[in-house]
Amino acid sequence: MPTGLPKANSSVAPDDQGWLWTQIKAEARRDAELEPALASYLYSTILSHSSLVRSLSFHLGNKLCSSTLLSTLLYDLFLNAFSFDPSLCSAAVADLRAARERDPACVSYSHCLLNYKGFLACQAHRVAHLLWRQSRQPLALALHSRIADVFAVDIHPAARIGKGILFDHATGVVVGETAVIGNNVSILHHVTLGGTGKVGGDRHPKIGDGVLIGAGATILGNIKIGEGAKVGAGSVVLIDVPPQTTAVGNPARLVGGKEKPSKHEDVPGESMDHTSFISEWSDYII
Repeated sequence: MPTGLPKANSSVAPDDQGWLWTQIKAEARRDAELEPALASYLYSTILSHSSLVRSLSFHLGNKLCSSTLLSTLLYDLFLNAFSFDPSLCSAAVADLRAARERDPACVSYSHCLLNYKGFLACQAHRVAHLLWRQSRQPLALALHSRIADVFAVDIHPAARIGKGILFDHATGVVVGETAVIGNNVSILHHVTLGGTGKVGGDRHPKIGDGVLIGAGATILGNIKIGEGAKVGAGSVVLIDVPPQTTAVGNPARLVGGKEKPSKHEDVPGESMDHTSFISEWSDYII
């Protein structure tokens, strides 16, 4: 696996970021007209800001603040992080697109920006990870704690996450310290990417590009989930899963068998196809 942050296949162009921000503001204006009770909220979180970065920094600061961790301090922290590392903004744009394209419940980009705790937790984690790489571990861990408290998403600041990520529903997601998540991955609620004991070192899963992990799945140890693989809901995975295959059950088994597992051609992390394997799962009986 790479030693640095995972890289997306292509970066998000500045004009794409500009288009998305224009779209978000248009959605906010529409919603403010349709629902006047939200007008002040939409103005303060979106319409009063000059860029996506400023809006996101303001919103995260207000979401994660406490009586001793002030929103103004957090706003400056997030804004400085986004300014220092522009890839954080391009990742946020890719994540917004992922939610809008993959989740039929996502009615607009502004809806995701304001209300999707999986999206918000992921963006805050990216800042915590930047702090961790800058050897500012106490602040990174404090931010990590607030993210877990507020969003019920527990991602260690050292964990590395790519772009185009969808944490769908997100409640109860746990990602360990040495975990790596590739690009265009979709993970549902109550998924654990954990270790197998108290031994240190590289001990958490490595998730390839385009992977789909169903709700309640548990993946443990320094194992690889291959590019384009699918892990069914409720599965417990303890060994490597080959690329483009489906692992289901407790303990997880490969659909089609270990020797010649069935392969799929789509990218599950993007198609969000959770159940097509059922036709090939001979033990599935009701």
